Amino acid sequence: MHFSIKFLLSFVIPIFTIGCTVPGSHLPTDAKNVVEPENKQSNSTRDHINLHRLTAQSVGSLSNKKLFNSQPNTSLDNEIAAYEYKIGPGDILNVTVWDHPELTIPAGSYRSASEAGNWVHADGTIFYPYIGTVHVSGMTVREIRRDMSKKLTRVLESPQIDVNVAAFRSQKAYITGEIAKPGQQAITNIPLTLLDAINRAGGLGVNADWRNVTLTRNGHEETLSLYALMQRGDLMQNRLLQAGDIVHVPRNDNQKVFVMGEVNDPKLLKMDRSGMSLTEALSNVGGINQLSADATGVFVIRSARGNSDHLADIFQLDINDASALIIGTEFNLKPYDIVYVTAAPIVRWNRVIAQLLPTITGFNELTEGVLRIRNWP
Repeated sequence: MHFSIKFLLSFVIPIFTIGCTVPGSHLPTDAKNVVEPENKQSNSTRDHINLHRLTAQSVGSLSNKKLFNSQPNTSLDNEIAAYEYKIGPGDILNVTVWDHPELTIPAGSYRSASEAGNWVHADGTIFYPYIGTVHVSGMTVREIRRDMSKKLTRVLESPQIDVNVAAFRSQKAYITGEIAKPGQQAITNIPLTLLDAINRAGGLGVNADWRNVTLTRNGHEETLSLYALMQRGDLMQNRLLQAGDIVHVPRNDNQKVFVMGEVNDPKLLKMDRSGMSLTEALSNVGGINQLSADATGVFVIRSARGNSDHLADIFQLDINDASALIIGTEFNLKPYDIVYVTAAPIVRWNRVIAQLLPTITGFNELTEGVLRIRNWP
């Protein structure tokens, strides 16, 4: 009888007390105002998470790995071939009328060409003798030359005019972010491309995220990959810069992934410029724990950003056969991905038993003490 009671208490009482003796911190939700989600169509998290299995057939479509190939950019070539600089306020023009030195202001030994030139005023005009006010803003030097020649024919016979820009000051592009020398770069009569601007700025910084460079033009933002442009020769990533363009090279501070679970050295990993694959992440933490990990349960948990109808995507890789790690090399991780390796079922069971054994042992000792006191003569 006493043995049956002791045996029953040893197993029943721990079961009832296990809910209030869980190790670690606890935050009770009772006596708190619980705010229910507005969308009550489904209360199950299962309905909001998609599970994808990584196989040799599916990894190509599931990976976010972008394939960049060397290719020309004919539209950019046509833009550069047809490019002509248009004058703006602040520019300085040099106007030369051949055989009429009285109309040409020489630069001299103490004045540069820009100091001796004709300043384009804020209203887009310059003043020239015999003509007066000439509107030049928004025009090319060829258009200005043709217009001034036509007007000078009123006082000169067959005037020969040469017009060039002595100083380019009206139009600028801005290079910001993780580069050697950020700042503004003048738009001149020589076409300025994105690659030219990066090179003039001294190149990329050590912590530059060269895969997500942004070009902002007239409020519209476009993401370009300098990795594809410089490393893969994809000229479709290059652009001809215009006045007011902002090129921003971000830092790679957010290029990190989290590796947790049954691995030898769980930690946060920082992705480099070449990115990081799933197999590379596992290698950086010493691989999975061969004594406790479930080789079928290597998961990548990825938050579904934007206007998605689900919370997250989970990608599962089974590496029971170690050759499946080659599949992991084709799966590129994204920033803030969580790589989680689950524990084997026997390990989880042993951990439950390890939690229960001290309690069972304590109750055994308690019941034995009670029986000894009760049987004490």
